Amino acid sequence: MLTKILKVLKSESKQRGLYYSFIMNLSQVVGMMRALFYKIIYFKNIKSSVFVMQSKSRIEVFNKKSKINIGKFVFIRKNTAIRIDDDSTLHIGDHVFMNDNCNINCANKISIGSYTKIAPNVSINDHDHNYKGIGDENLIKGEVIIGKNVWIGSNSVILRGTIIEDNAVVAAGSIVKGYVAKDSVFLNKRKNITKLYKEEKISS
Repeated sequence: MLTKILKVLKSESKQRGLYYSFIMNLSQVVGMMRALFYKIIYFKNIKSSVFVMQSKSRIEVFNKKSKINIGKFVFIRKNTAIRIDDDSTLHIGDHVFMNDNCNINCANKISIGSYTKIAPNVSINDHDHNYKGIGDENLIKGEVIIGKNVWIGSNSVILRGTIIEDNAVVAAGSIVKGYVAKDSVFLNKRKNITKLYKEEKISS
């Protein structure tokens, strides 16, 4: 294991330059310490291997029954918020990558498969507010199941009741609710409209 790590470090130093390789790896270490901090304060809720959380990213747990399972070598970039409440489970598989400014809100069940990549500004929610006042609950809960090796593009919103199968691609800016087949590309239908204009002449 140590031999492999040293080999990777040597290769990165050669490719990036020694200084930049040092800065990058220092950032990784700081991110691991940040992840460890959240694992310690939520030791009853979080089960994980080694993972990284960069600056301003945070985990918030609001219920003793809430469970978070984080696989090995998960990488969470800056300013990402993970919130979990009620008797709920959030599962994040091995080698998942989350870019900047993502939000995950779990009140029932969210599962993200291994090697999935999530671009910046993605929001994943397994519940809606009960704005119609049906029943006594404040939230209408569902599930979000995201398979392995899925790519979710920037500014996408994943809503409750969604299943995204393995190797699917969600195009940037999509709103997803329902079923996305494996090995497919999902995108919301868009229509670009271009209107010509000219300055109106004021008649004298």
